[in-house]
Amino acid sequence: MSVATSDAAWDLTPADQLLVGAKRLGNRLRFAVMLLFFRARGRFPRTATEVDEGAVAALACALGVPAPRDGAALLPEAADRTAERQRAEIRALLGFREASVADAEALAAWLGDNVVGQTRDTAALTAEAEARCRALRIEPPTPDRLERIVRAAVRAHDGRHHASVLVRLTPDMRAALDALLQAPVAEGVGEAGEDTEPEGQAPAPLIHLRAGPGRASVASLRDELARLDVIRRLALPADLFADWTPAELEAARQRVAVEAPYELRRHPDATRLAWLAAYAHLRGRAVTDALVELLIETVHAIGARAEHRIERELLEDLKRVSGKQALLYRLAGAAVDNPDGTVREVLYPAVGEQTLHDLVREAKATGPTYRTTLRATIRSSYRGYYRRAVLDLLAALDVRSNNAAHQPVIRALDLVRRYAGTRLRVYPADEEVPIEGIVRPLWRDAVIGRDPEDRPHIDRIGYEICALEALRDGLRCKELWVVGADRYRNPDEDLPADFDARRDEHYAALGLLRDAGAFIAGLQDEMRDALACLNCSLPHNPDVRISGKAGGWIHLTPFQPRPPPANIEAVKAEVAQTWPMTGLLDMLKEADLRVGFTDHLRSPTAYEALDCAVLRPRLLLCLNGLGTNAGLKRMASSQRDVDYKDLLYVRRRYISPDQLRQAITAVTNATLRARDPAIWGEGTNACASDSKHFGAWDQNLTTQWHVRYGGRGVMIYWHVERRSLGIHSQLKSPSSSEVASMIEGVLRHCTELEVDRQYVDSHGQSVVAFAFARLLGFQLLPRLKAIHAQRLYRPDVGQADAYPHLRPVLSRPIDWELIRRQYDEMVKYATALRLGTAEAEAILRRFTRENVQHPTYKALTELGKAVKTIFLACYLSDIQLRREINDGLNVGHRQLVDPR
Repeated sequence: MSVATSDAAWDLTPADQLLVGAKRLGNRLRFAVMLLFFRARGRFPRTATEVDEGAVAALACALGVPAPRDGAALLPEAADRTAERQRAEIRALLGFREASVADAEALAAWLGDNVVGQTRDTAALTAEAEARCRALRIEPPTPDRLERIVRAAVRAHDGRHHASVLVRLTPDMRAALDALLQAPVAEGVGEAGEDTEPEGQAPAPLIHLRAGPGRASVASLRDELARLDVIRRLALPADLFADWTPAELEAARQRVAVEAPYELRRHPDATRLAWLAAYAHLRGRAVTDALVELLIETVHAIGARAEHRIERELLEDLKRVSGKQALLYRLAGAAVDNPDGTVREVLYPAVGEQTLHDLVREAKATGPTYRTTLRATIRSSYRGYYRRAVLDLLAALDVRSNNAAHQPVIRALDLVRRYAGTRLRVYPADEEVPIEGIVRPLWRDAVIGRDPEDRPHIDRIGYEICALEALRDGLRCKELWVVGADRYRNPDEDLPADFDARRDEHYAALGLLRDAGAFIAGLQDEMRDALACLNCSLPHNPDVRISGKAGGWIHLTPFQPRPPPANIEAVKAEVAQTWPMTGLLDMLKEADLRVGFTDHLRSPTAYEALDCAVLRPRLLLCLNGLGTNAGLKRMASSQRDVDYKDLLYVRRRYISPDQLRQAITAVTNATLRARDPAIWGEGTNACASDSKHFGAWDQNLTTQWHVRYGGRGVMIYWHVERRSLGIHSQLKSPSSSEVASMIEGVLRHCTELEVDRQYVDSHGQSVVAFAFARLLGFQLLPRLKAIHAQRLYRPDVGQADAYPHLRPVLSRPIDWELIRRQYDEMVKYATALRLGTAEAEAILRRFTRENVQHPTYKALTELGKAVKTIFLACYLSDIQLRREINDGLNVGHRQLVDPR
């Protein structure tokens, strides 16, 4: 007898049927349900909702007993002696026993040793505890007791970790950590535990340490250097948290980030000092990253502002004065006629005073060259304003490189540091000064000169500027890295450390062949088939034409706009009539009532003092104020029982990026499950992605000037599935790669979907993006703006006559041998992206034009060109694929008009 449930198949064996048949008629169904449920899950059902009603009805029919009207009838009362006897019989039949006190202590110890380090989520720990009980053939304790066991395991685990950290802290370290919580003057306590101080009293140093950097400026550099100095003066051991997992470090950081100094002082010494040390450890890495970002932005700003200033001045000065010969005749005639007169009385009236000024400016503008003026402006700006702060920053950063080609930059930085405090104009003649790879052609004439004795000398200020520019280029492509940073750490740490030991497992997870030859052979077959299909269909394709214009030009007929759906206006009218004047806050509240997404917004502290009935409305007000950009003050002003400090407290305590993403995941998955296929159609695994520009304050570190849109701001990159549901969003700066954001969203979006088709525009694709898309197992389907300039590559060498209709746009053959040699390295980087050992932006930063000599970058370029050739051939020969991409991107663009 087999009855299907939502979990698995319930099977009553012949022995089970005999056992059930021996029970009284009224107890048979309950006994059978408890037996089958215990066999499936290792415990008895706790609520009626855990048992599928359809399965119970089918089981009742099979047993010949009436089905209960209420599922709760299957759950015995606590004092039911018959039910307890049946439970004992089932446990004995299946070889289980009840959990004892010793079992609970052993279970707590096992959780603390093996699971707590990976996650602090109570539900996940409870599930692991129940699985452990099943493995040991023990019936899990009651939910309340199991929760106490989980909490005890977490406390014991944390206690051991905190004690181990405390033992390694010297008295001076402990005093320095506690000093972070002490205000210079008696500290005040803000309402609801805020970090506020009474007027006239300075805040604790921890408050200053929490602050983020502002826009790139000398003041921001000095503020961040001061924070880094505070952290370094703690002198914490480098391996203090070697046995802590990232999840444990992040949990400690969140506790320090949300609690006021006076609250942190109330904790036991071991707990308080361990948390502060973990916070300082992570904050030091974040501050180092911020300093690197400020350095990159500052070096860029020096050159960009100088270029802008010179161009503006040249445009103002280059006012062409026409008719110079006639003006000369007039000036000569006026001077001859009045030889004894003054210039103002004789010459100015002849040609005009302003005309003479314009002639002088034009003569000056045509004097020094643009290069000379630009160098002088950059030098003046750097020497007069930025130099002292930048040299202090270089002294604080330990820059290294794993590549021998970038060692000259390391030596140049050491040279700059050694002579930073001197007043020398040029470096000593006996000093070895690296030139190649440091001094660009723009600066070579100004940096390298000759002294009166015809000996070469190096200008120190100009050389410092060149070294900073080389440092910026190396940091951006991660060939140079900084000790103690996170995003700009050693690039070898971005790769999975266990790749060699688990190579087969990683290849299987990506669905790739271990044999590089087999992988290449399959790719070559795809290229041949795609190019042959395009070559054969091209003469009969009225929408695609290839001409010899500009060395090869692809002509593609654009789509005609489709008429709007006939019933769209009726649907809009019905929605407006059914839900008139419905506010976003009402929609947010209704979504929470249906899904309960605010349950994912929890405080990192051990206990939550606010009642759920008070906390939930405040969470919804905070989310609405943040999501609509109305702000917390505006939301508080519309409520009688909530003020701004209450909302600020909830915002800081309960809303974090990770928890907010969990809440979004709950809403998104619930939306997907609620869709009626008759209306929405069958589910899809395709989505589109694009970015939208938002204005932002200059104090935001990610705020940058956007060249294409104009104005300062940030970019939000959205992933939208084919049915107009946003599945992922992320913040990016205007200068960062959209390719990295696209890959990040595909791999870590907020739904249960497995995205296998990704639509992007021209900015979301690149040759490297095509390569990683192939390695990660999804199709990259871009709509290319410059389709006319695309090139196709040949799969084979020595077949110049193949594909005659494509000859104008065919380029060289793919270098398959390079792909073969670097195949394992490419899979290693793809595995790093899949596992998230580092941000996608940090990994892809290595594969840019600044690092064109990197062998893996060359191989990725060849692989990307092969995959892109396959895509272009299919795109040009298949009109349905073009329509699919066009429709998918149009859905994404409509969503970005109003992301709400």
